Amino acid sequence: MAILGIDEVGRGPLAGPLVVGAVVLPEEKPEWVFDLKDSKKLSAKKRESLSEVILAEAPAYGLGWVFPEELDSVGISEALRLATRRAVEAAQKRHFKFTQIVIDGKVNFLEGTALSKFVSTAVKADDLIKEVSAASIIAKVARDNYMKELANKFPGYGFEKNVGYGTAAHLKAISEIGICPEHRKSFEPIKSMVGFDRNGDGVINKKDTTSVGKKGEDAVCKYLEGLGHEIVARNFKTKFYEIDIISVFEDKMYFTEVKTRTNREFGGGLVAIDARKLQKMRFAAESFLKYKNSYNIYNPELAVADVDGDFKVLDWFSLN
Repeated sequence: MAILGIDEVGRGPLAGPLVVGAVVLPEEKPEWVFDLKDSKKLSAKKRESLSEVILAEAPAYGLGWVFPEELDSVGISEALRLATRRAVEAAQKRHFKFTQIVIDGKVNFLEGTALSKFVSTAVKADDLIKEVSAASIIAKVARDNYMKELANKFPGYGFEKNVGYGTAAHLKAISEIGICPEHRKSFEPIKSMVGFDRNGDGVINKKDTTSVGKKGEDAVCKYLEGLGHEIVARNFKTKFYEIDIISVFEDKMYFTEVKTRTNREFGGGLVAIDARKLQKMRFAAESFLKYKNSYNIYNPELAVADVDGDFKVLDWFSLN
């Protein structure tokens, strides 16, 4: 009787994918099978070595991935179903027959499919049933490795250590530099921070005011329109970062930060554009293009405008 064991990792983190593993073990159990247990009870080194041998010797295995954008779109329950079905489909492609499916937990994520009748669920199966233990191990190692890659792509969040979970250091980083495209906008506290709405575009718009900042932005909009730009959006905003003006001209999309200074004793508005502000602008631009992927035909550029106390545009230029 061949069992396909199934387990997931990454249900609760604030960033990164949800990953489901599915594994059938060899009929004649080699020695390493007896080392299998819940992946959380193994050292990172042991998990990695076991994952390597599972992938080399298991007659069937598969991984199912759901990344943050899709997870935010469908919700965590549907994401678990999708990832499970993708993992099973990947295992089936190895053309090894199994007669039973065991899923860790209480929910049959294959309900509604032809395979549902072969499914049993069990709490703590990842520690009690070797096939499920193996599934938890390959999923955990695959996801951890992916998060290490993200740590290089998006430094500052500590993904190599927290693997996306909401540790104090991770939350502090979000408060300082905002979120990146790999964060889950449908998960609290990020959901409240960015005003995520699954039926909308996840954007909080700044309220209309007669503030100095708004008058400066109005002036820059007119200036850009005079240059031939089409204004696409204003005040694309989350709690921790925003882009004041987004415009299109020819083959480029400009993400403009407006700096208005009524008092220029300590320099113009451009002195406020530092490395941290640039990083926040990049994250905002990436987030906008994620939600509005129809604009990916344009080449994105960051830009800055300097406005004086009379709301005259003194300078505007690309930072690329």
